[in-house]
Amino acid sequence: MVVDDLVRSPGSWLSTRRDTGIVVSSRIRLARNIKDRPFPGWASEPERVRICEYLTGVFRALPEFADALYFDMGQISPVDKEVLQERHLISHDLAERGTGSALVLSRGERVAIMVNEEDHLRFQAFSPGSSLMALFRKLSAIDSAIEEKVEYAFSARLGYLTACPSNVGTGLRASVMMHLSGLRIMEEIDQVIKGLDKLGIAVRGLLGEGTDAYGNLFQISNQVTLGDSEEDIVGGLMRVVSEVAQHEENARARLWESRRARLMDFVSRSLGVLMSARLLASREAIDLLSGLRLGVDFGIIENLTVAQINETMLLAQPGHLQKMMAKQIDSDERDDVRAGLLRKRLSGVRVLG
Repeated sequence: MVVDDLVRSPGSWLSTRRDTGIVVSSRIRLARNIKDRPFPGWASEPERVRICEYLTGVFRALPEFADALYFDMGQISPVDKEVLQERHLISHDLAERGTGSALVLSRGERVAIMVNEEDHLRFQAFSPGSSLMALFRKLSAIDSAIEEKVEYAFSARLGYLTACPSNVGTGLRASVMMHLSGLRIMEEIDQVIKGLDKLGIAVRGLLGEGTDAYGNLFQISNQVTLGDSEEDIVGGLMRVVSEVAQHEENARARLWESRRARLMDFVSRSLGVLMSARLLASREAIDLLSGLRLGVDFGIIENLTVAQINETMLLAQPGHLQKMMAKQIDSDERDDVRAGLLRKRLSGVRVLG
């Protein structure tokens, strides 16, 4: 399987088989480094190559990764890297790296391991919906298997040592993607974000740190990695996510009761633009699809499911569009192709009432 094949399959974090509600997806990430080896940002290219070859060799020898896919960042094209980013399998930092960095990807895309990004190893596990604790247990088992082969950089006082001080300790980042259109329309999202910041919870956009929450999709994750156990960190985030989901449900209830005309207009305009536009930028398309997602959740959209919206959202991204076209195309042509794709996929969809 190559990157072209990934485009034809559903992404691990956006299920095309089931609707997921307010919590779109879950992710657990662990950062680890090899003892007495320079961090990737300080290592020379020959050192990074040796470390990468060593670590990928360790993975190839483990039964869990017997059929895994291996992507050398120095060997794949910019468009392929863009596709991997759009599927949340690699970070922007890894995409900018070349020889000496790699991605190890399980079949089904549920586990992705970045080699020589900011740290020597960044383990990631994904799933649609809310399943943080199950993901943590899965990734913890993989981490333990690797630790039997690799001596990690570890301090008895601080815990696991990482390139960025904010990850020292457990090296754990737990995050969920949430669709919070109700809070945004009711103009309550800023208050919720401020409250989360006071609790030490980070709120980011669709593509992570430094990105906006277009499509009303927000990534919510822990900021503290030192002082608490992994289970406590995951459990604490799960409680926060449950509270935010309740706030979103309350906002949607009030939206339906007191601003139904505004809701209907928002959903109808979203579908109207998607069905009539001849040029659509990626961000605008995701914002409009967010309107349809909210309409489906309220039961006012016919002939469309959240799972179908998820798939369409992914396919409308620049890298995926170019893979489907089998060539590189400029932004204007992408906007044209994207608009045509959305009109085709949304044919027959209508707003009820």
